[in-house]
Amino acid sequence: MTSRSGTSEVRERIARLRTWLERLLIWRVWERMLEIEFVDRSVALAGKAFVSFFPLVIVVAAFVPERTRASIVSALAARLGLRGDAFSLVQASFASSDDIRRATGVVGLVLTIFFATSFTTALRRVYMRAWRRPPHSGVDNYWRGLTWLIVVLASLALLGRLRAAAGEGAGVVGWAVVALAVYVGLWWFTAWWLLLGDVRVRVLAPTGVITGIAMAAYGLFASVWMPEVVTSNEAQFGFFGVALALVTWFSGAAICVLVGACASPVFAEDTGRLGGFIRGGEPGSLNAGASPELPPPTRDLSLRDAFRPGEDA
Repeated sequence: MTSRSGTSEVRERIARLRTWLERLLIWRVWERMLEIEFVDRSVALAGKAFVSFFPLVIVVAAFVPERTRASIVSALAARLGLRGDAFSLVQASFASSDDIRRATGVVGLVLTIFFATSFTTALRRVYMRAWRRPPHSGVDNYWRGLTWLIVVLASLALLGRLRAAAGEGAGVVGWAVVALAVYVGLWWFTAWWLLLGDVRVRVLAPTGVITGIAMAAYGLFASVWMPEVVTSNEAQFGFFGVALALVTWFSGAAICVLVGACASPVFAEDTGRLGGFIRGGEPGSLNAGASPELPPPTRDLSLRDAFRPGEDA
C-alpha cells in the first residue's frame, strides 16, 4: 500500500511539473520543433549545405576578383571557426581558382547555382513548416532562392573585407559587433523572404535576433573544437575527414536555424506582453491577403517525432 501511494505521488508531481512546463514559452518552442521534425530537418539542411551550398561558394569564389575571393574565404573561415592548419586545409579548396574556372566553365557555374537552390528549398520548408504555412510551388521559389544566395555571398564578401580592415585589438571587437548586426539582419531577411512575404516583417524580428546570436555563439564555440577536429580528421582520413568535420559543423548550425525559426511563431502567438510587443499591438502575424495557417497537430508529440521525415522532405 505504501509503495503504491509513493508511486502515485511521484506521478502526480510529474504531472504537475509537466503542466507547469507546458505554460512556458520554451516548452512551446520545443513542441514546435518536434512538430517540424527538427532532427530530420537539421540533417537534411546540413547535408544539402555541404553538397550544394558549400561547393557553390568554392565555385563562385573562383570567378570573382582575388580580393573578393580572399574576403569570402576569410568570412567563411570565421564562421566555421577555422584557424591555423585547419584554415590552410580549407583555404586550399579556394586556391586553384584558375583550375576551377577551366573545369567548371560558365555552364558549370550556372548549373552549380541551380543545384544550390536545393539548399534554399530545404531552408524555405523549415520556415514554412514552423509557421504552418500551406505548401507553395512554382518559379517564385527558385528566383527567391537565387536572390538569397546572392545576398549571402555578398554578405560574406563584405564581412571578409571589414575583418581585414579591422586589424587586431579593438578593431576585432568593432568587427564582431558589426558582424553580429549583419547576421541578425541577414536571418531576419531570410525568414521574411523565404516565407514569400506572408508574415509581417516586425513579427519575424525574433528569428533574426535568436538565429544571429545563436550562430555567433556557435561560431565562437566552434573556434575551440573545430580546428582540432579538422586537423585530426585530415590526418586520419584525408579530405574525407575534413568533409566529416564540415558536415558536423553544418549540423550544429542547422539546429541554430531551427531554434530561431520555431521560436518566432511561438513568441508571436503569445497572449501576454511579449506577444503583444512583437505583434506591435496588432491581433495577427500575417499580412493582408495571406492564406490562413494550417491547423496544429491533433495528437501529442514525442521525441520520436523529431526523427520522422515529413511528407514534403
